[in-house]
Amino acid sequence: MGCARILSVLRRCKQLDDGDNSTPLARCLGVLDLTALGVGSTLGLGVYVLAGAVAKTVAGPAVTISFLVAAVASAFAGLCYAEFAARVPKAGSAYVYSYVSVGEFIAFTIGWNLILEYVIGTAGVAKGMALYIDSLCNNTMANTMQSIAPMNVSFLADYPDFFAFALVAVITVLLGVGVKESTKLNNVFTALNLITVIIVVITGAIKSDPANWMIDAADIPEEYKDKAGEGGFAPWGVAGIMAGAAKCFFGFVGFDCVATTGEEAKNPKRDIPMSIVLSLTIVFVSYFSIATVLTMMLPYYLQDADAPFPHVFTVAGLPAVKWIVTIGAIFALCTSLLGAMFPLPRVLYAMGSDGVLFRPLAAINNKTKTPLLATALSGLLSATMAAIFNLNQLIDMMSIGTLLAYTIVATSVLILRYEEEQTLQLHATKPAPETPYNIAKQLFNLLGIKYPTQLSSTIAKVTIVIFFCVALATCALLTWDRAAVALGVLGAALLVLLVVLYRQPRNSVEGLSFAVPLVPLVPFLSVCMNVYLMVQLDYQTWVRFIIWIILGYLIYFFYGLKHSSLNEKTTPSNDIKEEKVITTKF
Repeated sequence: MGCARILSVLRRCKQLDDGDNSTPLARCLGVLDLTALGVGSTLGLGVYVLAGAVAKTVAGPAVTISFLVAAVASAFAGLCYAEFAARVPKAGSAYVYSYVSVGEFIAFTIGWNLILEYVIGTAGVAKGMALYIDSLCNNTMANTMQSIAPMNVSFLADYPDFFAFALVAVITVLLGVGVKESTKLNNVFTALNLITVIIVVITGAIKSDPANWMIDAADIPEEYKDKAGEGGFAPWGVAGIMAGAAKCFFGFVGFDCVATTGEEAKNPKRDIPMSIVLSLTIVFVSYFSIATVLTMMLPYYLQDADAPFPHVFTVAGLPAVKWIVTIGAIFALCTSLLGAMFPLPRVLYAMGSDGVLFRPLAAINNKTKTPLLATALSGLLSATMAAIFNLNQLIDMMSIGTLLAYTIVATSVLILRYEEEQTLQLHATKPAPETPYNIAKQLFNLLGIKYPTQLSSTIAKVTIVIFFCVALATCALLTWDRAAVALGVLGAALLVLLVVLYRQPRNSVEGLSFAVPLVPLVPFLSVCMNVYLMVQLDYQTWVRFIIWIILGYLIYFFYGLKHSSLNEKTTPSNDIKEEKVITTKF
């Protein structure tokens, strides 16, 4: 197989038939169910821990602004997800979106990283929930297991956490029983979680003192001055706000699980975009309100980074509210656990259906209408990690997978908007040769083209590739103090690339229930923010990420490439609908 043939195979895209909403999964989820799923999976432990930890260590009372910045970054990604959900009503989230628009190889990369994100997310929430409940019992389980079965391995947990294993097992069984049943329980837990947030905000507002937002540095006690910054609303300045935003961003991770329900939503083209927007709005209002109340009730330097609300309500003399918050946190962890694991079997199902992962993962149980094997495998892997691993060093891997998925989705929105036809496919036809003069004029659309052509589409694609490379270099140099001149040049280059994209003709989005506004600006900013946050992750995270990627590529090249439904030499199985093969060339 020649190099051109290999590239052609890697770039082949899946074509979806217009109006084809058939699926073996049960279409039973409405807007309320989907919104509750998005809120439940996002508004978890972060609402009870993240605000206090960020306020105390990097942002102070300006943690509220950090949440706002993080919400804007998440909103950009959410808008891109919402448009793709309106275009592609299929299970699999960013995996399917990129398969339709970018190509099989990139789609597998995204799907493989989503698996990593959801496995670690599920294991992390289960571990956190087990430790939280154990702390209410004076760490009885931890002390007992450490004395009975200690594990003296540096990268493993101190002891086998069978309680965390059991929590994941229960959620696995619940998800295997049926989507409708599990979402009903999720709706109840999410409602209790939101009620808890409302109680916290109302009672906390009564004990709030706005003076805690403007504490002078001279008034800070001596024992806290070394770790309290300069006082005031933003003790660590703009740098602290942005560092806090990087941390707060991960409190919004989880809304994308709504996008994996494309084959279980009653009206996916309308309900999924609406649910994504609603869930992000509810989560932001909750985070912002919580952070405001928390930092007004108690000076930021006196916060408890591990359990801020039990501490602040104890200091305020409200023990009853403290226990309400404690119980609410358990419900929040239940919804987070369900929301973290819910998308994983759907991604495995979508990849198994396409043949890029093992096809038995796409088997649907006739009674429960759920992918039982994929669910069981997901539960076993997540439960094992929760039981034996110390996840403190691995938690960033969940973030890197999420940010990469967000970046690809935003890029895919740009690609589809500049295609020469209003379809969900990319063309394999090579554009006709153009003179250098005409190409130069088309960079700023001086030819006056009103509708996308092969020339304008090619210019847009090349511009997007260059933009990604320039954005990566710019974000990497932001950490270097002596790169002011280079940053100025790269910043100017980004503006020129944005103008070039803006001048190219775009497809009409008439007929879509939701479309990203202000294209190309919103996807442009989304990519920049996501790349910036990825660059902030430490090198160990990148090393572990690369190892995971290599493992996935071995599976793809030795199995997926041959068994893919888009492989012309592979005869589709009886239960997998044959997909049309199309190839894209940049």
